[in-house]
Amino acid sequence: MTAVLCFGAHRAPLQLRGQLPLSFRLRCFSQTKISYVLRLMRKIYILLAISLTACGGHQPPAWDAVAAREKHPWGYYSGQVEARWENDGRHMTLLSELHYTDPDGVVWIAPTGSVVDGASIPRALWSLMGGPFDGKYRNASVLHDVAYDQQMRPWKQCDRMFYDAMRCSGVGATEAKTMYYALYRHGRHWKRTHFLPGSATAEDEIVPRAIAVDEQEDIAATRDWIENAKPSLAQIEARAAEAPSQ
Repeated sequence: MTAVLCFGAHRAPLQLRGQLPLSFRLRCFSQTKISYVLRLMRKIYILLAISLTACGGHQPPAWDAVAAREKHPWGYYSGQVEARWENDGRHMTLLSELHYTDPDGVVWIAPTGSVVDGASIPRALWSLMGGPFDGKYRNASVLHDVAYDQQMRPWKQCDRMFYDAMRCSGVGATEAKTMYYALYRHGRHWKRTHFLPGSATAEDEIVPRAIAVDEQEDIAATRDWIENAKPSLAQIEARAAEAPSQ
């Protein structure tokens, strides 16, 4: 009833409003302000709900794939590497989860508790990068180690993720392409992914490495070629596939 009276008082002529008791006018003013605030909060809640619904997924919708690639040409990270070195000085245990979304919108996850040691990176590359977990290579190396341990995706896709993740971390084109070549040429690869029915054991899936006469010389020569010729990744893959083995 008070709300109805206040509404009527609000619409009354000014000369009549002045005749109303002060306490009544103050109560009407308070109710009017409260009503306004409640309506404003309701609008904000609706807008917030719409915004959260639109941003809830990890991957962008298909129609937004091109826009996402242009915005993040090398993908983007969520989280950071927090790890504990084990007593052996070689293995590192992740204390937090690392997410990486590649340029195609595929999400790569290194779960908390993962144990990594850089074994997925050929040792011939360690002299080039200074160690798999040094500087700008760390995030990409952690994700690559986990992907190689899980073997849930084809090795070519894992190596391409490593290249994109390096570029996302700020590694230069020549260094990243040289490492991509070394992985494609000298990495430990598997024939079938683990999630496929009837997969063989991990030992049976590993393809023997095609080792060049001298890995260091092969990688150094390839790095010079990359720096001068500026090849595409497809050209690098072709060179790796054609390289002679011992």
